[in-house]
Amino acid sequence: MENDTYKTIIKSSEEVLHKDKNSKFFSYAFPISIEDDIKQHLEDLKQQHPKAGHFCYAYQIGKEKTTIAYRANDDGEPSNSAGLPIYGQIQSFEVTDILVVVVRYFGGVKLGVGGLINAYRTGAQLALEASKIVELTINIDYIITCDYEVINKVMRVIKEKNLNIIDQKLELDCQITISVRKKDAEKIYSIFESIYKVTIKKTDY
Repeated sequence: MENDTYKTIIKSSEEVLHKDKNSKFFSYAFPISIEDDIKQHLEDLKQQHPKAGHFCYAYQIGKEKTTIAYRANDDGEPSNSAGLPIYGQIQSFEVTDILVVVVRYFGGVKLGVGGLINAYRTGAQLALEASKIVELTINIDYIITCDYEVINKVMRVIKEKNLNIIDQKLELDCQITISVRKKDAEKIYSIFESIYKVTIKKTDY
């Protein structure tokens, strides 16, 4: 059975500094959910480090193999010497929904491609080690709609199965949004579908 958990970070890491032959590498890890989040983090870092030469990064978004998007950016460093080593650490730590940025101040001594790969990899590793990595479940959200007269049956199932209610409107027509762990989703769907006067459907978002 496919795995329905994933690892990520909930809050940004502390700033970590790695030095190599006078060059300084400041590293950061940020939780992200959409690609638009990346631009803001990079802009903030550029304001924080106005004299830095390179803002190299890698990110991965998505919780399942079919939905994963990733990118590695060398930001002017030699090809594949910065972004890919950073992305390699994201893979090594098996995290997703994450952005890792390594900011470099050139110290006057060239490191060579091998030295850069090592420095950016180390910077990314330190940022991830400084992050609190958590394991979460992949969930599917359902909207349950029913008449008020059967709400007790619906609530009993929710309580028995220990389901998480995200939203509810309990009026003449009741609507409850629940979040179900992926591996239990089909079973839970069948239970609600079999209750008279209850409809259940996946959310659109």
